[in-house]
Amino acid sequence: MSLDPSRQLELFTRMLRIRRFEESLIADYPIGHMSIGHEGAVAGACMALRDDDYVTGTHRSHGHPIGKGAELAPLMAELYGKRTGICKGLGGSMHLTDTKMGLICESAIVGGGIPLATGAGLSIQVRGTDQVALCFFGDGAVNEGTFHESINMASIWKLPVIYFCENNGYAVTTTVAKSHGQPDVARRGDGYGVPGVIVDGQNAEAVYEATNEAVQRARSGGGPTLIEAKTYRFDEHSNRLPIPFAYRSEEEVAFHRNERDPVTLYRNVLASRGQESGLAAIEAAVAAAISDAVQFAKDSPEPEVQDMLDSMYSNPVNFPVQHEGI
Repeated sequence: MSLDPSRQLELFTRMLRIRRFEESLIADYPIGHMSIGHEGAVAGACMALRDDDYVTGTHRSHGHPIGKGAELAPLMAELYGKRTGICKGLGGSMHLTDTKMGLICESAIVGGGIPLATGAGLSIQVRGTDQVALCFFGDGAVNEGTFHESINMASIWKLPVIYFCENNGYAVTTTVAKSHGQPDVARRGDGYGVPGVIVDGQNAEAVYEATNEAVQRARSGGGPTLIEAKTYRFDEHSNRLPIPFAYRSEEEVAFHRNERDPVTLYRNVLASRGQESGLAAIEAAVAAAISDAVQFAKDSPEPEVQDMLDSMYSNPVNFPVQHEGI
């Protein structure tokens, strides 16, 4: 099912919101921006989902809530460590989430979201709804045991889960060629009886089409699908991680930035379809929304001690918990 013109503009909006959100953080929060370069894969996949479908992300995956349609201001405030953040400033960049949009979690544990999405799929099956669960993970997570255990279980029980690998070719600095005996992640589905699909992660509509087909299959009881989106990370895995050697050339990075930028590629596609005026309006609206989100974050209050205590302890008796020295 192809996207109609209004949905095409929505897809571009989500991609641009991810890009501008990350760019706004770079000066003050230079920790590595995992979504820059991945916008087509993230937003394209999320456009195939409903609000009540579940998603798990990776670490520092700021783009996944935005791709699902989350509000920017609470996400920005979370990264600024403020009380108005989506997790009251207690989750931060590593554990950003938005349960209102079906985001179960994002985790610093490599592959940590894969079994959680599988469990969500089991919950869907037990409850008898037609929801699906989609888990994002990188190529490095494919060598974790949780990937194999989860996809095997989902295959046996025909769970409504989409396993979505954002394969950018590098696990920090280790190339796929040095860590995978089979470089095409999608082919690993063969061993578990799960369809494997390879898609160009820089082509947002192609990602949507592949994910939508997997979603419809899952909703109808057909079981899981493994999607591998071939994408690219423009920035470092972490800008705070000193890397004493060159693991990719300047020419390689420049090629992807200049020739394979998913935001630019999709903008050109939509412009060629006569949607230039709509694109200009979106760009202005996104710029204003990002500016407002940053100001909201800066103006918001810091978390309070009680917020931390409420997140650590259960107090069913409903009287104040006394903690000496606090």
